[in-house]
Amino acid sequence: MITGKFPALRLRRNRKTDWSRRLIEENNLTPNDFILPIFLIDGKNKKQSIKSMPGVYRYTIDKLNNIVDRAIKKGIPMIALFPYTEKRKKNDLGTEALNENNLVCRALQRIKNKYKNEIGIMCDVALDPYTSHGHDGLLQNKYVLNDETIKILLDQSLLQAQMGCDVLAPSDMMDGRIGEIRKYLDKHNFKMTQILSYAVKYASSFYGPFRDAVGSKNLLKGNKKNYQMDYRNSDEALREVALDIKEGADMVMVKPGLPYLDIIKKVKENFKIPVMAYQVSGEYSLLENGIKNDLTDRNIILESLISFKRAGANAIVSYYADRLDQIIK
Repeated sequence: MITGKFPALRLRRNRKTDWSRRLIEENNLTPNDFILPIFLIDGKNKKQSIKSMPGVYRYTIDKLNNIVDRAIKKGIPMIALFPYTEKRKKNDLGTEALNENNLVCRALQRIKNKYKNEIGIMCDVALDPYTSHGHDGLLQNKYVLNDETIKILLDQSLLQAQMGCDVLAPSDMMDGRIGEIRKYLDKHNFKMTQILSYAVKYASSFYGPFRDAVGSKNLLKGNKKNYQMDYRNSDEALREVALDIKEGADMVMVKPGLPYLDIIKKVKENFKIPVMAYQVSGEYSLLENGIKNDLTDRNIILESLISFKRAGANAIVSYYADRLDQIIK
């Protein structure tokens, strides 16, 4: 029996019923909160499984209509294209990135011709899917060159904009590339093409399955620590974001997501800019393999996705994006 003066306010009153919990909830998920990644592969009529990412596939361009139709029907505002480049098309300079007939360019043209502006398209600006050494830029003596890499990224950005890309997403982590890309786009009359900067991209161990998906995992020479961020640092993330905003970024990305919720929160609170979070391949694979092995239930997916919103993310790049309705159920 409770004795003495008990508080008049019982917070559990608001949690008593489902309708009351829904009435006062602070965060929720809708399709508007998601970007759907799509992996591309050469050929025809192929849907290729990715061993390290159960439930995720690579698609040939002729299979894209079904994927995009489903995304539009589900209300997803944007898709992100990532190519699996055949080894024979890779070289030290990543020249396939500038080929107007590469996978991304052909996919852009097909989607834009059919869907116009029904859905946004985001494209990665980086060389790692195209280089024989697996790095995001030009490699010299085991070091990725900054300014020389940017010169190639400018042409890659312009090409993707010309082919119909709505949102360019430089993920390379070269210093100064946002400002140079913005000026280059404006010079060529692509003033309204948006830039989503991977301003905070950590040198993370969570990227393995993605590198498998785009075919760079077994090619990577060394690591990416001399240009991607040190995961022990957080103040540095704010400096990176401040620089990219000054250079013209419209939105910024924090990658990976779940291990860096504190960074998402800091960026949002300090800059009030649209912040995207990437629930990366390693996070996805841990969740999906856990479910497959009966270690968790699907509610853990919803809980992890809500955490991004609670931290301040405007949207989430997630391989679960087109399964949100099933997850919520």
